[in-house]
Amino acid sequence: MPKSSHHKRKLPILAKMLLERSDEDHPISRLEMQEELERWGLSAERKSIYDDMGQLAELGLDVQAKRGRNGGWYIGQREFELAELKLLVDAVQSSRFLTKRKSDALIRKLEGLTSVHQARQLQRQVYVDRRVKTMNESIYYNVDRLQGAIAANRVVTFRYFEYNVRRERVFRREGERYRLTPYGLIWDSENYYLAGWDELRKEVRHYRVDKMSDIALTGMKGHPRGSWTAEGYARKHFGMFSGTPCRLRLRCEDRLAGVMIDRFGLEAALIPDGPGHFTAAVDLVVSPPLWGWLFGLGPGVEVLEPDWAAEQFAQRLEEVAALYRKE
Repeated sequence: MPKSSHHKRKLPILAKMLLERSDEDHPISRLEMQEELERWGLSAERKSIYDDMGQLAELGLDVQAKRGRNGGWYIGQREFELAELKLLVDAVQSSRFLTKRKSDALIRKLEGLTSVHQARQLQRQVYVDRRVKTMNESIYYNVDRLQGAIAANRVVTFRYFEYNVRRERVFRREGERYRLTPYGLIWDSENYYLAGWDELRKEVRHYRVDKMSDIALTGMKGHPRGSWTAEGYARKHFGMFSGTPCRLRLRCEDRLAGVMIDRFGLEAALIPDGPGHFTAAVDLVVSPPLWGWLFGLGPGVEVLEPDWAAEQFAQRLEEVAALYRKE
């Protein structure tokens, strides 16, 4: 075999060996490298191994040498640190919108970004309280397809479904296709939502991506989004429930200032309103999850305006209380 061809084959074999099998705690010795090359029908002298390590370093691999009895060479800095890979694995495992099969496949790919020894540390089991994995395997590819539609500003069509008690898909609008200009993807309460201009309703709506089926990108140019932002839209919708938009004015105890800032951001206007209280005016969509959030804050918050919203909240409280009254 010509010397140049011999050398071209050596370097990728040694690089693959280092990337897959080595780390700081598991260096690969010169003898191990020679044995691996012999398995491929290649020979290597002692001096040439040192030269090869130097060339791999010149090509961009962080090849480090460890001296001593159990010394050898290993890959030091990688594209992802082990701690970063652990975070990614935890995120994949705990993600509700990914099926278990897709989660396992992604984790196996992440394991390939480090040595086989460190990959064992990525085989983690993350417990997420009351997590329910999605039943829709296609969501992984739907997200990618929708991102392309957003970038191209093109209308998408799809069918939308719910599950019945027998876990069967029941399509809304009798299976008629929805038409939407996708504005943005929103991650909320462990679900992906697509928000955009609904061509039928002539307003901005949102839909859960894992309940979208048969997504198709059309050649139609999308509806202008104006000043719309995903952050602003998500902040107004509690639990991504639809409802009636309004400017809600709340009177709160001072101890709830942090709660309001956490939910509405530092730009939320908190105006002092008497001893120990402040008012906050926020643009929201009135929906059942909003009432649930307010109820959780107890008597420390009061709905002031609009009147119809205060009445609706009071009525909801009365309906729930009536369930627990004894004759």
